[in-house]
Amino acid sequence: MEIINAHAHIYPEKIASKTTDTIGKFYDIKMQSPAGTPENLLKNGLEAGITGYIVHSCATKPHQVRSINEFILKEITEHKEFVGFMTLHQDLTEEEISEEIAWCIDKGFKGIKLHPDFQFFNIDDEKVEKIYRCVSACGKNFPILFHIGDDRYDYSKPFRLSNIAKKYKNVNFIAAHFGGYRCWHEVGVYEGLDNIYFDTSSSLPFISNELAESLIKKFGVEKFFFGDDFPMWNAKEELNRFNSLKLTQTEKEMILAKNIKNFLEIK
Repeated sequence: MEIINAHAHIYPEKIASKTTDTIGKFYDIKMQSPAGTPENLLKNGLEAGITGYIVHSCATKPHQVRSINEFILKEITEHKEFVGFMTLHQDLTEEEISEEIAWCIDKGFKGIKLHPDFQFFNIDDEKVEKIYRCVSACGKNFPILFHIGDDRYDYSKPFRLSNIAKKYKNVNFIAAHFGGYRCWHEVGVYEGLDNIYFDTSSSLPFISNELAESLIKKFGVEKFFFGDDFPMWNAKEELNRFNSLKLTQTEKEMILAKNIKNFLEIK
């Protein structure tokens, strides 16, 4: 069966171990995978039968944006299994953001990854709307994947994404972690929003199968993508958790690969 990991972080080898440890400390979670290098992602995924990956990283300072995007470009060029999402930073000017998006689209990137809790911005902050305006103006389906939800912070609460999705109806958003890591009870705000999609990453170890199944049913199986949030979790264990859900074989195949391939027009 074809399986695409729609949520995977990768880092250059020289910083991969330190970055992986830092993320583990941020979430107070013991990282289940080795340091987040591209090679370890491939090895970890191979053991689970994963055939493709959406890869990205996060800029915590404006000057990091181009170097991170160049790193992702190098990896998607070298590994046919990889599809790249770019990074941006809210302190770039609107002109810089527009130029970076155009550069990344030209290089074959398929979307943007933002992490409000790491980058310290509210999703619906007016100063961040320049990113959404630039995506809206690019004339392509260029989705923004957000880390969503944390009971310790307010930056990425579901209601903030809902506010933006209502305002920028021609921009597609992927709400990671079933739409609300540690805030799954708040995801009802997405009802009726056709431009919000979801991934399964960093959720199945914490929520019941019944809740996961109900959210998939609530928002529609066609709106969900499988992801393991590498290097946070072991791919094989995450796949086992997903396969334990009471879904039909057709529904599992949709979430594991077909949905994301259709959404991003991946051949």
